Amino acid sequence: MTIRRPSTVRTARLLAATAVLGGLLVGTVAPALAAAPERTAAPAVRAEAPATVTVTGHGRASAAPDLAILSVGVEATRKTAKEAMAAQSTAAEALLAVLDKQGIAERDIRTDSLSLSPVYTQNAAGESKVTGYQAGQSFSAKVREIDRAGQVIGAVNDATGDSGRINGVVFDVADPSALRVKAREAAHRDAYDKAAQHARLSGHRLGRLVSLSEGESVRPGTGAAPGVAHDEASVPMAPGEIEEQVTVSAVFELV
Repeated sequence: MTIRRPSTVRTARLLAATAVLGGLLVGTVAPALAAAPERTAAPAVRAEAPATVTVTGHGRASAAPDLAILSVGVEATRKTAKEAMAAQSTAAEALLAVLDKQGIAERDIRTDSLSLSPVYTQNAAGESKVTGYQAGQSFSAKVREIDRAGQVIGAVNDATGDSGRINGVVFDVADPSALRVKAREAAHRDAYDKAAQHARLSGHRLGRLVSLSEGESVRPGTGAAPGVAHDEASVPMAPGEIEEQVTVSAVFELV
């Protein structure tokens, strides 16, 4: 039996065809792999935001005043504007002189207003006519020896006579910062106590403070002494107490 061996040329042709077929198979698989979608990572689980409680705290602090601020002035009515201003100026000089005599420092006296306006009179026919002019000037004066406030008012009345005007008196503290600090501490405690109660009632514990804001401080209550009679040598005063109020808004976590 005779066995025929493949020729060298035939063998080369078979090897070349095999190489071409392999290249085609590789080219077909590669695009398929490239088109396959990439696996995406599983989304991270977000931590749940902690519960919070928002509260408002109110704080008050009071102290005896150590300062009286008087609102005083003069007023004059004359036929002409020039005469009214001259009379007003004379009365104002008398007022300032008596304040100086009472020991009120220049830095504690301030002009608040100066005015000049016509005075109208209505006749029988209903027509208004200028019959004169009214000039006025008002001052604020700080009395740092508060127990002398009534005495200063009486002295102003004596010096200015019918031209004098007492518009009022306000009591205050010269330095309110210490009073504000106490009110702020009270407001903070009030906010914390409220938040702690809410936490307890809702079955939580009070966590960290998230935010804190402070509102405008308020100082309510003033004293006044209007319509003081001119024959009073000294006017009785009742200063009472000065109160400072502070409000804060706080946010706490509940754990």
